[in-house]
Amino acid sequence: MKGTRKAQKPKTGRKADPPAGGKRVTLPRALSKLGFCSRTQAEALVREGRVTVGGRVTTELETWVDLSDTVIAVDGARIAAEARVYLMLNKPRGLVTTRHDPQGRPTVFDCLSHLDHAHLSPVGRLDKASEGLLLFTNDTEFAQALLDPETHVAKTYHVQLDRIADGAMLDAMMHGVTQDGDVLRARKARLLREGDRNSWIEVVLDEGKNRQIRRMLEALDSTCLRLVRVAIGDLALGDLAKGAVRPLTQQEVADLRRRVASRRTGKAG
Repeated sequence: MKGTRKAQKPKTGRKADPPAGGKRVTLPRALSKLGFCSRTQAEALVREGRVTVGGRVTTELETWVDLSDTVIAVDGARIAAEARVYLMLNKPRGLVTTRHDPQGRPTVFDCLSHLDHAHLSPVGRLDKASEGLLLFTNDTEFAQALLDPETHVAKTYHVQLDRIADGAMLDAMMHGVTQDGDVLRARKARLLREGDRNSWIEVVLDEGKNRQIRRMLEALDSTCLRLVRVAIGDLALGDLAKGAVRPLTQQEVADLRRRVASRRTGKAG
């Protein structure tokens, strides 16, 4: 009597070789690029065995797929690329830049409650006390390009101080000050207007260190009373109402892409 052949178990967790051509990415990155979820969420889905590639379950995070022709499904539902969304919010003071806050504080996503924002993420952040221009998108490549330190996309802020800003202070901000071992420097700093006891200055940054402007001012014995981001590159906040959100125009998105590309190639932005 011939022995019976053992049934082969479906191969899961197999690490595939990178495809020879096309848009090659790892599986978690593919789910992120398709706008389905964040890369961290995608990794969890893969580990849980909820993702199939070409009809077969894989639990291997390093599985390579080709976005141009690979069929990917989550819980049996095929994933297709979402339409790209690019939004601008005039962030009010007092909101934290996160989707869920453990302390129960209001978040920037409260301003997007009337929209389907399941796959939207903020591009960078503004701290709780800061206001102004904050971008959201489901286009992870676009977001990463804007945040890449090598692109140096300028961000412009209007800042109210507890003193009158003089030339020496503005020069110090542009030459760089040291605070907690970090050298903090503004690309530009200029006086906008002054009152009897305080003043407004415009500060342009091309790097994104944590609380950079506030820390610069602390190092110069000054306190930030208000901080409003008014532009990213040439994209201006304009007259968008506090707490309001609007989609970016195709031209605005193209202009930001062009600025990122020119910075990466060493051309003037």
